Amino acid sequence: MSDDFLILRPDDVDLSRSPLRRGIDEPTHVLGAFNPGFTRLANGNLLMMVRVAEALSQPVDGDAVRAIRWTADGYALDRHPLDQVDMTDPRQFELRGRGNRILALTSLSWLLPVELSADGRTVIAVHYDKAIEPAARYQDYGVEDARISRIGDLWYMTTCSVSAERHSTTLHVSSDGLHYDLKGIILDHQNKDMLFFEGLVGGKFLALTRPLGECYFAYPPGSEWAGGPSINMAQSPDALHWKPLDTPGLRARAGSTSAMKIGGGTPPILTDAGWLTIYHGVERQATVGIYRSFWALLDRDDPSRVLRMEDAAPLLEASPALTADIAHQMYLPTPVVFTTGMVDAGDHYVVASGEADLACRITLIPKARFL
Repeated sequence: MSDDFLILRPDDVDLSRSPLRRGIDEPTHVLGAFNPGFTRLANGNLLMMVRVAEALSQPVDGDAVRAIRWTADGYALDRHPLDQVDMTDPRQFELRGRGNRILALTSLSWLLPVELSADGRTVIAVHYDKAIEPAARYQDYGVEDARISRIGDLWYMTTCSVSAERHSTTLHVSSDGLHYDLKGIILDHQNKDMLFFEGLVGGKFLALTRPLGECYFAYPPGSEWAGGPSINMAQSPDALHWKPLDTPGLRARAGSTSAMKIGGGTPPILTDAGWLTIYHGVERQATVGIYRSFWALLDRDDPSRVLRMEDAAPLLEASPALTADIAHQMYLPTPVVFTTGMVDAGDHYVVASGEADLACRITLIPKARFL
């Protein structure tokens, strides 16, 4: 068997067991089962916390496009007039004529725990009974892109919670890696790709973050850095209250093919050489851009000091061969691989990614690749 393969596809998800059945009677489909949080359980097996983006099979109804929204009483449909929206991006639509950029989603995301064998090659169980769905108003439009870090005896899972109120980072905590309790919002509006280091630094929790905004300021002419979204760091005494570090973290280099934006991928793990993390970089193309995975090494005692940043040759790129049998389900115009987890497996790492915003990809990477 190859060391680079898809482990879960959209058709592997049983939507008859979806939480959306509480309120949505119309046919739906899995737009994507992707971007899995990734960790090793106490029993030695691996766990993917898969983002299931579930969409209406017929979103357009007459003169309106419909969006799915969670409520305390179940799931509901909101109607937006077709002549007032821009549907260029298949993942979302934009409301026209507003003072600010206002989006609605074409799907609602929930999280599905999928247990794998210790080597990551086989699905052992799909835990529908432990699925994580919206549970508060700040999650009206879904829970997305889990990242899982084991620190001590607990598993910490960050997620992006989406609503009209805010676009926030939320925290779930587990004592076994499988059953999670929601602790609430830990970072406010549009701070994506937050992932905890897998271990304390100086007795404190440390995390990578990636604030988003509509405006960025220029570096001086001739600078090696490109302005735009970058990976910052924050620290906390308790995993709930966070202070950004004053020093910058990882920044996109000027002239790089992936300088449109960068963002965190895998929770940093401690190696003999320092903290190792895989991150994504985006090349501007079409609506979405081309997503690739790169890697960086951070100082053990002062992770704000970047020891190495491998941003020339990508570690992972999208692989059309992997999705050839589900190409008819693809909806993105550009290649995307979005790496979200890495687990130590002796002489190699088991790496989990979202492929094409469609499926879950597993790649076995020798440790020698990072020397």
